[in-house]
Amino acid sequence: MPRDETSGRRTAQLRLGRLPGYVRRPDLARRNSEDGRAYKKGWEVRFTARTEEEITEIRELVVAAGFAPARPFFKGHQLIQPVYGIAAVQAYLAAREAVEAVEQAARTPRADRPTGIPGQTRREAAPMAAAAAAAASAAASTAAAAALRARLSDRQPGGGESGVSAAGRTS
Repeated sequence: MPRDETSGRRTAQLRLGRLPGYVRRPDLARRNSEDGRAYKKGWEVRFTARTEEEITEIRELVVAAGFAPARPFFKGHQLIQPVYGIAAVQAYLAAREAVEAVEQAARTPRADRPTGIPGQTRREAAPMAAAAAAAASAAASTAAAAALRARLSDRQPGGGESGVSAAGRTS
């Protein structure tokens, strides 16, 4: 059952990418300066919502993704659900990139989309025409050989027991 738990967690992490929110990164210059002990800000994802119900849904999704949601707060006219930690930030950014890639692919017209295996090109018309011409040439030579055999068998008494083989060559 660990596989189901892992896939459910991965699905929840990907769904996080669809949620409205933003990332706060620490100021490394302030953290490394003399007052670094006073500067406590760290990595954080802030999900935004307008209602308590949205916050509840966000919290459930964050827990399903394997992260611990902090206490929500008001900022302006929005509710904010913070999730602290660099792992949460990385998961959120990866999910956002995946969502944006899917949306970009959906916006790309089908004619512009690559088809088939990457790095493999479609067959050009010229090689296909060359193959068709080669097949026609082979059919024509086979027909000519058959006509030659028919003419030679008509000339020979005995119905074709000459030294001419099936390929039109003498033995």
